[in-house]
Amino acid sequence: TSRIRLGHKATEAANNICSTMDQSLVSTRTAQRWFNHFKNGDLELDDLPRSGTPMELDMDLLKQLIEEDPRSTLRGLAEQLECSHTTVEKHLKELGKAWKYGVWIPHDLSSHQLQQRVDTCMDLITSHRNYQWLSNLITGDAK
Repeated sequence: TSRIRLGHKATEAANNICSTMDQSLVSTRTAQRWFNHFKNGDLELDDLPRSGTPMELDMDLLKQLIEEDPRSTLRGLAEQLECSHTTVEKHLKELGKAWKYGVWIPHDLSSHQLQQRVDTCMDLITSHRNYQWLSNLITGDAK
């Protein structure tokens, strides 16, 4: 607001901010919008409520839906929760879920899953030591 009072232009303010901080921090159009708000006496910096799909949803319901049907699609979940698919995707990431092989699964492995992988690797290493698999390997060429 001090820049408006000093007679600065929105473009000049945007250029000063970008040269000081980061080139892509604020666009000239955004600075012009701020200047118009400030000129009209609106000094509120918080976002005003606006129309559109809300970003909040019932996380417990989302968890329940995923547990009931881990093959649910983003768009199907969005329809059930009455929000956008991007909102569902954002919240699923917050829950630590990832889409793998057509199923929503925990992104992080549990300690049991990690131990299973270690056990499987140990079994494979041990079986290869006892089995002379290299001598049974058949190679060939185009002839």
